[in-house]
Amino acid sequence: MYLVLGAAGSGRREVLADLIEGGLGEGDRPSVLLSERERAGAADARLGRVARWRPLPEAAVDAEFPADATHVFIVLDGRRNPVDQIEAFKAWLAGNAAEVARVLCVVDCQLAQRHPKLLAWFEACIHFSDAVLLNHREGVPNKWVGDFRAKFEDRFYPCLFEYVKEGRVRNPALVLAPVARRMSHVFDEQEWIAADDEDEAKDGDEDEMKPEEDHYLERRAGGRRVHEIPRIEDFLPGPGE
Repeated sequence: MYLVLGAAGSGRREVLADLIEGGLGEGDRPSVLLSERERAGAADARLGRVARWRPLPEAAVDAEFPADATHVFIVLDGRRNPVDQIEAFKAWLAGNAAEVARVLCVVDCQLAQRHPKLLAWFEACIHFSDAVLLNHREGVPNKWVGDFRAKFEDRFYPCLFEYVKEGRVRNPALVLAPVARRMSHVFDEQEWIAADDEDEAKDGDEDEMKPEEDHYLERRAGGRRVHEIPRIEDFLPGPGE
């Protein structure tokens, strides 16, 4: 099971088609789940079997689990908050006893360079990602691309960075290798940590433990995220990819 992050228009389906064609074997049966809001694209014919998913209230999704597929690729909605979608798919995957092999993020370098305010949005996506695919580098200075990558490597992000050229990556099998390299533990076995001081047991009781919560999934008492990110739809020109 793979999750594919990235903004609408970043070339996610073209890159995914290349990964499927170059990274899977003849006997593999891939299945791709696209958001109901994604318009049909030129690369769709190369994706194999394609189905649609749609969001539901209360951090849930409506999607049919493709039980006979060997590899399932879920392309998140490139116009909605990726953190909300990850929270919803975490519950959906758990309900289907499915595990995430890798989370992939396709970065539209032209979009990121044009809108520096989107850095926080890309940081959130890369926080959850095992492999980051730098796409649409045409016209973007090499120094900018190098500095963008260095922002994460200097902070010891373990994710793999790969360049995309004409919709292709150099080693699709390496990108799809089911080895976790993400900062986030949201899809891992739940860990327990000591509660904060105000949450600790009183009157001499032993320290209480609480489930570890992902940095981006934390919510305030009123329900808003503790760490909010920009609305990607405010930076995109029009619907579809």
